[in-house]
Amino acid sequence: MWMSEIPPFLPFFVGALMLTVTRGVLRGAIMLAIPIAGALNLGMTPEGMYLQFQFFDYQLLPYRLDKLSLIFGYIFHLAALLGIIYSLHLRDTVQQVSAMLYAGSGLGAVFAGDLLTLFIFWELLAFTSVFLIWGRRTQRSYAAGMRYLIIQVLSGVILLVGALFYAAENQTLAFGYIGLDSISGWLILLAFGIKCAFPFAHNWLTDAYPEASVTGTVFLSAFTTKVAVYALARGYPGIELLIYIGAAMTCFPIFFAVIENDLRRVLAYSLINQVGFMVVGIGIGTALAINGAVSHAFNDVIFKGLLFMSMGAVLHMTGRIKGSDLGGLYKTMPKTTVLCIIGAASISAFPLFSGFVSKSMVMSAALEEGYDWIWLMLLFASAGVFHHAGIKIPYFAFFARDAGISAKDPPANMLAAMAISAALCIGIGVYPQALYALLPFSSHYNPYDASHVLTQTQLLFFSALAFVWLNKQGLYPPELRSTNLDADWIYRRLLPRALHKISNVIGVIGQEKTQEMQLRLGKSLAYLATKSHYLRGSLSRNYPTGSMVLWVAIVLASYLVVSFI
Repeated sequence: MWMSEIPPFLPFFVGALMLTVTRGVLRGAIMLAIPIAGALNLGMTPEGMYLQFQFFDYQLLPYRLDKLSLIFGYIFHLAALLGIIYSLHLRDTVQQVSAMLYAGSGLGAVFAGDLLTLFIFWELLAFTSVFLIWGRRTQRSYAAGMRYLIIQVLSGVILLVGALFYAAENQTLAFGYIGLDSISGWLILLAFGIKCAFPFAHNWLTDAYPEASVTGTVFLSAFTTKVAVYALARGYPGIELLIYIGAAMTCFPIFFAVIENDLRRVLAYSLINQVGFMVVGIGIGTALAINGAVSHAFNDVIFKGLLFMSMGAVLHMTGRIKGSDLGGLYKTMPKTTVLCIIGAASISAFPLFSGFVSKSMVMSAALEEGYDWIWLMLLFASAGVFHHAGIKIPYFAFFARDAGISAKDPPANMLAAMAISAALCIGIGVYPQALYALLPFSSHYNPYDASHVLTQTQLLFFSALAFVWLNKQGLYPPELRSTNLDADWIYRRLLPRALHKISNVIGVIGQEKTQEMQLRLGKSLAYLATKSHYLRGSLSRNYPTGSMVLWVAIVLASYLVVSFI
């Protein structure tokens, strides 16, 4: 088998197996070598379909490479490398093996050429990533991981059902454009939407990511939602519904992020906000919009990873992550402070930083296609993300009132991973053509048009001015030790109260009917016993063994059918 025919996920899976029997320097060397070698091999692989084989009446394509999957392949290798460097100090086999399997599952999903292969890696993403949440080894992380796993597995089950419907309707499992013309299209979109953190299906992200381990959150921020973005770009480009869903995703997290005290949960809301820009681009569906969505996914992996790394460094060195408990760390963690500010500038789309060269593509596409109101929503969302991620994160962690915390910058490997990410944020912002060359469609877009630069600069200036004024006037929401609920209020508050009231009503009625029901049930059982077990009763007769086995098989088959349905 030629190297180009080896599926990109396979080296990660083999590497995970090797990690179970290696220790120390050798383990670290293996972890570093796999994403580097994998990325180099991917760069030399021509576009095409590999490993095709027949499965019953369907052609399966476990490995398909084109420009759309290739750019996600590159960024996933880069994300794995950065996450591995950041976690080199770790001595936790479970987390390290899980991280390798998780990265491999993400690669398997984006190179899957059929829905069955996609489903397999879709579920592997869930089962491998949950150990990064449990890796923190707290009761909160265990509970959050269980909720996360249930939602992720549910998404996979819906995807499988949709894939079966799709195969029945189209006599193929090939993963291409799906659309919304059938029940299968809606089911698959729902599965993608759950993993993409659509509104009302997003709480798994804000619930689980802040409870994951310091290093686990860095990996989590890179793969799951980006796999969903890739799947949407492959299956639903140009679906107008996605424009409005994405616009809602860019806006609603802002309000929760501003009042949130846990700074990693602020970043989790910010992650939904940034994915919203990608979903809008996919919904618009033009070459410029798809390029914008894909390039923003690429950049988001880097700058959001940098922000999660910087907050992870704060948590690792201080044991605290609440904004109300932090402040003044710029004195004792100066390197982390500078690197965090670079990530904040990138996510806020400052000119000459990576976020600017991709976010502006999506906004330009919205204007070109006549979505003026959507453009205004994206503009509002851009100002909002500057408030909660660009200003709030570095301000309350490093520059607010001095909390008197004794700390220092994190280990060298953590600083190295953050420094590489920061250099990429600046490098892509200064020379975006290097990124544009990897995009699915040829691009002649110029992000540094005078109108783009002027609009964004004015937006950032007035947003900063608003933050300063609100803070000086005491009107900016303070950092409070509190628990904030959004859509999870439905199942944490509304449903328990409703069920409690229903149970009370049933209890009142039940007390009046219990004796009557018990009397009737007793008479019915006595009648059945008389008819079935007494002389010549149906259950007192002799039956051939084969007949009984047949009925047992029928009952078992019925149970299995009901279970699968």
